[in-house]
Amino acid sequence: MLPAQPNQSLIDGLTVLQALAVSTDPVGGRALARELGLEPTRVNRLLKTLAYLGMARQTPNRKYLPGPAMHVLSAQSLFGSGLIRRALPVLEKLQETGHVVALGVLWRDQVCYLYHWDKGETAASALGRMNLYPASQSSIGRMLLAWQDEQHVRHLYSDREIPLYPNGIEGLLKDLQVARKQGHAYAVQRPHPLNASVAVPLGTPPYAAIALGGAVEAGEIEEAVEMLKSAAGQIEMPVEQSKK
Repeated sequence: MLPAQPNQSLIDGLTVLQALAVSTDPVGGRALARELGLEPTRVNRLLKTLAYLGMARQTPNRKYLPGPAMHVLSAQSLFGSGLIRRALPVLEKLQETGHVVALGVLWRDQVCYLYHWDKGETAASALGRMNLYPASQSSIGRMLLAWQDEQHVRHLYSDREIPLYPNGIEGLLKDLQVARKQGHAYAVQRPHPLNASVAVPLGTPPYAAIALGGAVEAGEIEEAVEMLKSAAGQIEMPVEQSKK
């Protein structure tokens, strides 16, 4: 929910920083301004400031890429939270199911996968290998959206199409209510051949979620949820331990 007196300069700066972080190629100021709907002069000023801070770096053709300070911030945040360190051995154990194994967090109406493993991959390659993914299409996304205020969810999807929900927001809200009540979310990305996933939350209120995906049949949900809840219990850190 937007605060009473938001700092618009900070909002714009972080919006530019986040757009730069998810861009797969160097991006120019004008192109970024068009994408974000911001004034080009303002975006260029923000980019130069981010470059001064090391959060961005400029290429010889005057476009921008993430800078070293952004990587430092990412590494520091992952180290500080301890989430990846606690989760990795547990997620690697889940790979024995043969399903896709994922750990993700919610960013607006998108899921950011911190870990996404599929058959034939190494655990190392599963770290940060996917870009943002629509939350409405993801069991992790739905599980985390289920804990958001209904008004906030309506605002996220106001006046636009919702992936996998051609009839609009009411269908999504109904599924979110079911997910919150049951404590898990099941999402079918494609029925034939089946591509589906089931997710459970980490923490109360949830700060992340873990999932098993692939050809997860409806009849396998209960067993998958039991495995995921056991894994979640191993990943979550008791408050007493976190203070030591």
